[in-house]
Amino acid sequence: MQKALVVGGSGVTGIHIVNGLLARDYEVTVLNRGMHAAEFSRGVECLQANPYEKEALLPVLEGRTFDLAVIAYGRLRHVMKSLVGKTERIISVGGAAPVYKGWGEMMAANPWETTRPTPLFLSETHALATAETKDPFSMAVRFTETELFAAHQQGLFNITHFRYPLVYGPNNICPAEWGLIRRARDKRAPLILPDGGLAIVSRGYAENVAHAVLLAVDKPRESAGETYNVCDERLLYNHEWVSLVGEILQHRFEPVDIPFDCLPSGFRATPPQLLYRHHCVMDLSRLKKLGYRDVVSVEHALEKTVHWYMNNPLPAEGEVEQNLGDPFDYSYEDALLKLWHAHKNQFAEQLEQLPSVKVVWKHPYQH
Repeated sequence: MQKALVVGGSGVTGIHIVNGLLARDYEVTVLNRGMHAAEFSRGVECLQANPYEKEALLPVLEGRTFDLAVIAYGRLRHVMKSLVGKTERIISVGGAAPVYKGWGEMMAANPWETTRPTPLFLSETHALATAETKDPFSMAVRFTETELFAAHQQGLFNITHFRYPLVYGPNNICPAEWGLIRRARDKRAPLILPDGGLAIVSRGYAENVAHAVLLAVDKPRESAGETYNVCDERLLYNHEWVSLVGEILQHRFEPVDIPFDCLPSGFRATPPQLLYRHHCVMDLSRLKKLGYRDVVSVEHALEKTVHWYMNNPLPAEGEVEQNLGDPFDYSYEDALLKLWHAHKNQFAEQLEQLPSVKVVWKHPYQH
């Protein structure tokens, strides 16, 4: 029986990765800090250590070897270095957003305000993946990717790396859907929808993302030395996301379209998923060549996610809810909406009074 180490394993995709390895008859060892309990399809060995500290990993890994290591948590380059001589095969996970310039500064107080227009369908080798940046977090993530593939070139490991999207699903540390779910539970209909929710952001359902990682498990030669973007094949505009979640909840939201330019800096009075000002969309061509297709449709994925959180609601004003950055300050939202409607109506009335050249249009072809 082959042996696999999964660093992480208890998060939104980790549980599916572990179960996928168990289904492939791996003997699995899970290493994490032991902060979150997880149930797997059968028993696994559990090691506790802080994967953000290299010194903490060496003692627990001493004398152990693995056929495969999946690094889905911790400081990636530290974990990689601690595995030299202990495995020949590493599949690693990192974020896509810090890599592509323009997709936001992740450590900023309001990352969404730091996004910039970027083309649709960015490939793994797009120029924005190496464009000069002064964002320390982006530089650190890129440096880690460079170190990974330097180790691959040196023959220390066979490495495959995945750039994760915004991941959604049950058991998520940062469930974007909760901003809509709680409003529905609170019987809240008005919803501020900046710029009409016309942004598209790469999101990936946990089972789909785990499926991509497991393709690399099954195809070590084909995926050797490759970086892969991963997200759902079918992406939604933010306004479609709101509508679909509302349908699942059987709740009618009343979206109010307000231009971003009319909202104050630091605005947070809506689910953060809706605060993206520009598209952030990855190209999946390389991953599809590996055989990727969504195993769960976006409709079914959102349905499973929403129902799970309806049955497992976040504690009001608890740590996870606060980390979402949505204050659920309905008094402020109502005051803002009242001000906006007054401004919009006044603006429209004043426009009607402006002198303008009247345009008479007719179709250029005779009918």
